[in-house]
Amino acid sequence: MAQEIERKFLVKGNFKDAAFKATRITQGYLCSIPERTVRVRVKGEKGFITIKGIGSDSGASRFEWEKEIPVAEVQDLLKICEPGVIDKTRYLVKAGEHTFEVDEFYGDNDGLVVAEVELGSENEAFDKPEWLGEEVTGDVKYYNSMLMKNPYKNWK
Repeated sequence: MAQEIERKFLVKGNFKDAAFKATRITQGYLCSIPERTVRVRVKGEKGFITIKGIGSDSGASRFEWEKEIPVAEVQDLLKICEPGVIDKTRYLVKAGEHTFEVDEFYGDNDGLVVAEVELGSENEAFDKPEWLGEEVTGDVKYYNSMLMKNPYKNWK
């Protein structure tokens, strides 16, 4: 069983100058309950379906299964997804031995920028770049599946 271990942070400064790749992502959820989220996404020129399980107590790790599927199938599945679509650009930024995935959101989540770093264990040390802000690991309101239900524009 595949286990995803990641920590999530708000972004407080300029990270784009250090990014080595940027990819547009559009995604929707067929199921968004915490015990099993089922997501479809177009990431650049590829399509994916992903299933995630409930997180650990810390929120840093959970089961994740992903399979590439044709973009046309993702487009069809997006039509039957729950209301709300996530639209963002994902930037890849190297910091020490790790690569951060920094998501800049658009639409109803415009203004929100979140960084994630995948780790080998929940206690693995990693370099924290200067643009990294407050840690929000385990805060469900920052999960993409929750951002479609209660977008960032409603938080103010």
